[in-house]
Amino acid sequence: MSPRQKASGRKNNCGQRKSISILRQSCFDAVRNTFGFNEHLLHDMHHRLTPIEAARFGKRIEDYRLFWMEDPTPAENQACFRLIRQHTVTPIAVGEVFNSIWDCKQLIEEQLIDYIRTTLTHAGGITGMRRIADFASLYQVRTGSHGPSDLSPVCMAAALHFDLWVPNFGVQEYMGYSEQMLEVFPHNWTFEGGYMHPGDKPGLGIEFDEKLAAKYPYDPAYLPVARLEDGTLWNW
Repeated sequence: MSPRQKASGRKNNCGQRKSISILRQSCFDAVRNTFGFNEHLLHDMHHRLTPIEAARFGKRIEDYRLFWMEDPTPAENQACFRLIRQHTVTPIAVGEVFNSIWDCKQLIEEQLIDYIRTTLTHAGGITGMRRIADFASLYQVRTGSHGPSDLSPVCMAAALHFDLWVPNFGVQEYMGYSEQMLEVFPHNWTFEGGYMHPGDKPGLGIEFDEKLAAKYPYDPAYLPVARLEDGTLWNW
């Protein structure tokens, strides 16, 4: 996932029509040749491809056996995932922009995705996520909850407790936090060797130090502006 940028005018040139062959020949080849197939590869496409481009991309990278390709095309256009699904067996992960079980219904019910990326912060908390996970389990869709560093450590603590319960757990995204952030939110969860543990403190196992937080005033940050090569605004 791309880091957030301080300046709102920062441009991010997509050029996705060239990226398919470049990624295949340089990135995926290099990783698989170096690390083999014991490491999971997850590729976030940030909604930037059209359905046919996503279908072509998924087909061409099947030999690299990705764990998933994430958000290949705008998730709101759910019917277009039928076209992608018809042309590739590369697993698909979608849902970080969804806010309820109704947003997920078609993709899950028609088995157009393999991982649902909803997060407790946006999809109704633990109760809402349990409904989504239970529904997804009926169609062999696993969870792969969104977990960027702009969601607080409280969100991560809750997500870990949810992950331990969910029977169709797939993977939990974790990008880490700054030392200052972790000081402000004393926590009991740990991350080691690619695995996370929620700890054994009561509740969610996390607190908030208001006095320490006052030392770090809010500093706004912005996502970069994504554009095509001709300057056209495109999906972030």
